[in-house]
This record gives sequence, C-alpha cells and structure tokens, in this order.
Amino acid sequence: MTTKSNPYRILVVDDDKDILLLLSKWLTDDGFDVVIAASGEEALDRLNIDEPRLVITDLFMGEMSGMDLLARIHAENPLLPVIMLSGNAQIPDAVKATHMGSSAFLTKPVKQAEILDQVKRALRISPERQQQNPIASEIIYKSKPMEELIELAQMVADSDITVFISGATGTGKEILAKAIHKASPRRDHPFVAVNCGAIPEQLLESELFGHEKGAFTGANQKHEGLFKSADKGTLFLDEIGDMPLSLQVKLLRVLQDLEVRPVGSTRSYPIDVRIISATHRDLDAVVKEGEFREDLYYRLKVVPLHMLSLAERREDIPLLAGHFLQKHHNIGSKKQKHFSPDAMDYMIQAPWPGNVRQLINVVDLCATLSRTETITLNLVQHALQDEPCNLQTLKDAKQEFERNYLISVLKITNGHVANAAKIAGKNRTEFYKLLGQHNIDTADFRSEKNPLTSKNLNV
Repeated sequence: MTTKSNPYRILVVDDDKDILLLLSKWLTDDGFDVVIAASGEEALDRLNIDEPRLVITDLFMGEMSGMDLLARIHAENPLLPVIMLSGNAQIPDAVKATHMGSSAFLTKPVKQAEILDQVKRALRISPERQQQNPIASEIIYKSKPMEELIELAQMVADSDITVFISGATGTGKEILAKAIHKASPRRDHPFVAVNCGAIPEQLLESELFGHEKGAFTGANQKHEGLFKSADKGTLFLDEIGDMPLSLQVKLLRVLQDLEVRPVGSTRSYPIDVRIISATHRDLDAVVKEGEFREDLYYRLKVVPLHMLSLAERREDIPLLAGHFLQKHHNIGSKKQKHFSPDAMDYMIQAPWPGNVRQLINVVDLCATLSRTETITLNLVQHALQDEPCNLQTLKDAKQEFERNYLISVLKITNGHVANAAKIAGKNRTEFYKLLGQHNIDTADFRSEKNPLTSKNLNV
C-alpha cells in the first residue's frame, strides 16, 4: 500500500533474494509501493504491467546485466529514472552508467539513508521538494547545479522581487521566467514577453508604454502598451542589454514611480507588474563601456539567476534528448526512436554552442532522417557538423530529404513514373503532385545509358 506522502511505485531488480527483501522493506517502510524482479528479463515484463516510476537494479546479474536493462528501459522510456547498484563496480562502470542516463550509481553495501535519499532525488521528492516545487515540474533536469538554480528560483517566486536572468543564447532563459511566473501568486494573470533587441527603437517605447491616438504618424488608435497588458502579472524584458540608452532612462523612471506615461499623453497611469529581465550579454562589461545605465542595472539585478550552458549541465543531456524525442513522436512520428549508446555518448561530449535550442534542432533532425528506430552515431555526427546558425530547420530538412528521395527512385526506374510511384508507396496522382512540388521533370531521367530500365526492375 502506498501512503499519501509517497504515492510512487518502484521496481527493484536483483538476483540476490536477500538484497531484494532488504531494499523492499526499506522502501515499503518509507511509504513506497514496491515491485520486485529477480532478473533483467523479468524486470522488462514487469515494466509494462506495473508501470513503475523508478527502477533500482543491480549491475551484475545473469544473462541480462544492469547496463543492458538500462539500455532497454531507456529505449522505450528515456525519462524513467534508473538507479544502479553494484558491489564490484569499477570507476568506468559508474561513468558509463551515468552517460547512459542512470540517475545514480551506488556501491554495495548501500545504507538505508543513502538509498532513500537517492530515490527521493530521482523522483524529485527530496525533503525540500516535498513541498512540491512548481518550478521543478516546468524544467527538465537532474544535475546538481540545475537543482540549486531551481531551488533559488522557487525561493524568489513567491515574492514580487525583481529577477535578472543571465545566460548564453539558447539556454532557456524565457522558460525559467515563465516557470517563476507560474509558481508565483501572479500565476492567474498575464505573462507578457518582449524582446528588447528585436523591436526598432522608434517603436519600442510605444510597445512598452503605449501611445495616444494621433501621437505620431500612423497612430490611428490608442494603444495601451505591454506594461498595461501585463497588469497584475509579469512582464519579461528579454535581451534587456540591447535596449537603447534613451529608453533606459524612461524605463528606470517607470520602475521607480510604478507609473507609465503613454507616448503623446499628459498623464501617467499606475502599474502593478512584476519585472523579470534577461540578457545573453555581459552586462557588467556593457555598463563599464557606458552602453547601459548603472542605476537601471542595479534596479533590475535585485536577484540574479544564471541559466547554465548545456556544456555546464551535461548530466541533463540524456534526459533532455529523450524528452525532445518523445515530443517529436507525439506530434506525428509513427515510430518511437532512441539514440544508440555511442550516439548518446557523443552528444554528451559535444560542445553545444547553441545550447538547448541547438539540441532541440539536432534531435528533430535526427528523428526525421533516421530510417530505423535506432538513431546512429553517424547521423548525430552529421547533424552536429554545422554551427547552430547554419543548421537547417526541420521543414527544410524534410524538403531536402524528400527531393533527394524522389530523384533517387527516378534514377533507379529510368524515369518510369508507375514503377517509381510503386517504390515510394504512392499512387501516380500523388507521385506527380510531389514531383510538381519539387519542380522535378521525369524527362531528365529517361536515358538509354541507364542500365536499370523499367524492364529489368523487379517490383
């Protein structure tokens, strides 16, 4: 029976009956629902039947080792946490298990407090999290540095204190800002985001503070502005380091007076908005260069949070990659795919200059181009060979793959549309439509020099 405090089912796998009984007692006494298996094969059977939230497995067992079991589990469910135990493990075993996505690697004899602590960490119900940190449920991670960041973010979420998020491009600064908003008392009111570097200086003031009808050419009606739109909620000022100096003065006045004056207006309006700002720039250096007001900087940087680069949280890469693969599958991919162990190891070691944003692109590209359920090392290496700015979009990658495929089947069939359509699994009408979309002329492929004519093609 589970208790209200720990409504989680745990699968314990070990070929030593005494270990099974001991771990089961410890976990049951702490309120968990425990299922046991004496082998890796039996554990795989129990996974679909009992649907555990966590697996604890021995490393060295009979025909299927703990490593093999870990690989099989994460091939089907990359987000299921697995804790590995061993009495004879070497350091390379622990490193390999971590790279394959295990939540923890513990040596026997394990202590009761140690195993319970790791279980609660893996399930995110450690003593600090038993109060259900809402931010932890919004962001995918398991690394210690990210855990510390999330704990700090949760501490400030309950107040109206101003938060400043630093971090490289693509690390997820806006995701953190949204999570703080959702965990705050303002959660039922708007979260409004604006990229201060993407809007021309002439329009940014109007976007932020609003304008009166006729305030300038083209102002055909009154506009309330983003500060008013975010009333009682949160305004996220992204790339604040790119805000023009002239607007920095006006923003500082708004933050001091808690009032906005729309462009062209003679009166000010009170605001009730929490400010979260972010930038990828080194704002300390920008202040020294005179490009950002020091007084505004300190007004914004009341609570500084630093979003880690992906290279600083490599332990999270298997978890993140599995999550993005699952999302790709959920939006239409017929086959559930997974990365091979050597492909995942390569991803863990990669530099990731584009951070999580680049990881999303690479996962989507690999999932789209992989013809098998296993995404290979070669495909990952191919996807990572370009800088993130040169990486194709998913739409472009699909278009390129489709065009190359059509050209290949037309070459094979010597331009014979009926045979080419049969290979592609399309009827002739659908196939002609695809050819038209890619501007492909079948006449270009009809040649007596092609040895693979329609007569000798066996389909």
